[in-house]
Amino acid sequence: MHMKEMVRRTGVHERLLRYYEQQGLLAPQRLPSGYRVFSEADVETVRRIRCLLAAGLTTTLIAQVLPCVRADDDRLVPTCPDLVAQLERERERITLTIRELQTSRTMLDTVIGAASR
Repeated sequence: MHMKEMVRRTGVHERLLRYYEQQGLLAPQRLPSGYRVFSEADVETVRRIRCLLAAGLTTTLIAQVLPCVRADDDRLVPTCPDLVAQLERERERITLTIRELQTSRTMLDTVIGAASR
């Protein structure tokens, strides 16, 4: 399928699809004219990318994770032995970021609260 069909099927803008290709996350075939040709597998890959992005992973990490997951209904299942440990480290990083943001919010609440006195 061509780019417009891929955009329609995935709901992802063509600029993002090109970015995923640049990052090595997606590898559509190329016609001699340079046009990209996407497969059904590419549609599934984009769904996986979107899922992993929604989970807070960077595209750099997604490039490492993609070959190590398979789809099982609506969830991704790790298939590489070291992947779970890597994802646990990423989860801890996200948890730390959440704590830092909560601290920032509390500080802002204090400043805002002082203004209403």
